[in-house]
Amino acid sequence: MTALQGYLAEYAESHTHPINKGIHWVAVPVILFCVAGLFWIIPTPGAWQAYWGLNFGSIAMLAALLYYFRLSAKYGLGMAIVFALIIGGITLLEAAQLPMLSILIMAFIAAWIFQFIGHQIEGKQPSFFKDVQFLLIGPLWLLDKTFSRFEK
Repeated sequence: MTALQGYLAEYAESHTHPINKGIHWVAVPVILFCVAGLFWIIPTPGAWQAYWGLNFGSIAMLAALLYYFRLSAKYGLGMAIVFALIIGGITLLEAAQLPMLSILIMAFIAAWIFQFIGHQIEGKQPSFFKDVQFLLIGPLWLLDKTFSRFEK
């Protein structure tokens, strides 16, 4: 069993109830988007943006991608697509000139409230209480379920 398979199996143990699973299908992507967005809007040195197009959000996503590719090239590529979609969404929010900070904070808090409700229904604590690494495994668990649907 690979490290990724072990993480996914362990994550799945506390995500068996259909309501909890359903909540995760919505809340995990929202949380991931919000975290990326919150890092994205942190002011960065002008040279980073001007010369390399970097900001704290893109750096955080690159760091996460290194972790994901270390676990699996397939899942790393999948998460690269997810992050590209997130960047597109953040860019649309910026272009609309919406109050990003307020939107991201409210969505982040709401998604976490639903996550904890889901785990209350499940009767098990969130996996990240055991190991913070599981905060990065949640998106992979959803990606794994998506891959499984297409592989049938």
